Amino acid sequence: MACFTVPATEAIITTIAAKIIKSREAKGLTKKPEAGDEIQKIKFSTKLGWLNNMLWGGSALLAFEHVWHGEVVPFFPFLTAVSDGNAAEMLHEMATAGVSMALLVTAVWGVMVGISSIFEKRQNNSINTGAALA
Repeated sequence: MACFTVPATEAIITTIAAKIIKSREAKGLTKKPEAGDEIQKIKFSTKLGWLNNMLWGGSALLAFEHVWHGEVVPFFPFLTAVSDGNAAEMLHEMATAGVSMALLVTAVWGVMVGISSIFEKRQNNSINTGAALA
């Protein structure tokens, strides 16, 4: 019914956060690369952009699915559950399915960020070891 609103809300918050972080990175207010860092690390705003894309894409697909099934309509109150008097059921779905989806997407993004950090460290270690051997 309205489960897509939870990841959409998270997407709004992370989009705002990404814009703030990106502006701080552009101003140079974030951590400077260390002297030993020879590779370019992926900026956190870019990584947060991954999460935004996943959340917005998933929310758009879910919203389309709800429109397709007639659960979302183009007139007020927009959600048929509210007009039918099923608001409690809708809130329950948001609290269970919506929160679960948002947490799952965020967890998958966290794994992606962790894996990219491992690759960055390995590449940096191989560059530093190779430079020491040469």
